[in-house]
Amino acid sequence: MINVFVLQNGRLNQVNIESRHDLENAAPVWVDLTEPNDDERDWVKSIYGVTLPDEDEVKDIEASARYYEAENGDLHLRTDFLLEEDDGPSRVITVAFILAKNMLFSVHTDDLPVFRLVRMRARSRPGSITDYKDVLLDLYATDAEYSADALEGIYQNLEEVSRSVLQKDFTDQDAAVSLNAMAREEDLNGRIRRNMMDTRRAVSFLMRGRLLNADQFEEARQILRDIESLDGHTAFLFDKINFLMDATVGFININQNKIIKIFSVASVAFLPPTLIASIYGMNFKILPELSWNFGYPFSIALMVISAVTPFWYFRKRGWLK
Repeated sequence: MINVFVLQNGRLNQVNIESRHDLENAAPVWVDLTEPNDDERDWVKSIYGVTLPDEDEVKDIEASARYYEAENGDLHLRTDFLLEEDDGPSRVITVAFILAKNMLFSVHTDDLPVFRLVRMRARSRPGSITDYKDVLLDLYATDAEYSADALEGIYQNLEEVSRSVLQKDFTDQDAAVSLNAMAREEDLNGRIRRNMMDTRRAVSFLMRGRLLNADQFEEARQILRDIESLDGHTAFLFDKINFLMDATVGFININQNKIIKIFSVASVAFLPPTLIASIYGMNFKILPELSWNFGYPFSIALMVISAVTPFWYFRKRGWLK
């Protein structure tokens, strides 16, 4: 799918593209391609002279070569964007940016919420965008805001986990649910931190390359400050998740110790009856109970008393609580 946006009075207006003729008659500032087919790739190459990378080239590129200038002067960037999904774990989508012919070309496999948000805001904020570099910076700024919103979601989810962990009756089933929730939030927090690191590198590259004017340079510095402020939140969330995990594992150990204590008390309590039964099981003639009519009931009563006495003593000492 190909989305073409033209700049009109500082607003990004989308142009409907259904054929090659529509693309030739447009004067875009941003050409966004989501899983482009062969025809759309040929249109971009023949009309603008830009060769779009395929999916394997976008994913397999080395980290050290994510930002480079091609022989024809086109500037290529690879940037990761966060994608949260309701029915699955979060993912990081790599987007290929090409700055050529005073236009921004972007290629990615999924429709990202950051891109949708930029398109919506550009239509409602006239004068916020003047050229293709403003579009790119707006994408990076929106990406930082999207990551901040994701961090707020982690805060809320961890509050629910905290209430569950600190409740009075915390069972092993509750612990399993809490550990699963904490693992998901820790994975998302790590992806956000990685995403912010990649965005910081991309913005720094634009600043070092002297590609920005004074206003754009100041906007890039503000993006870096926003990203810097998120680092403290991610570090705090890592510490909070580690604390909750330690507390959960501690409660699991306590529950397991309760079970082990029951077996320990039972083994100690039934040791005297076992000793008495083994003695009477020898059947020596010297035992008076062999010739006593009440010898057998007496031995049973003796075993019962020897079993009840340890339980009474343990209960008195509070060891059974």
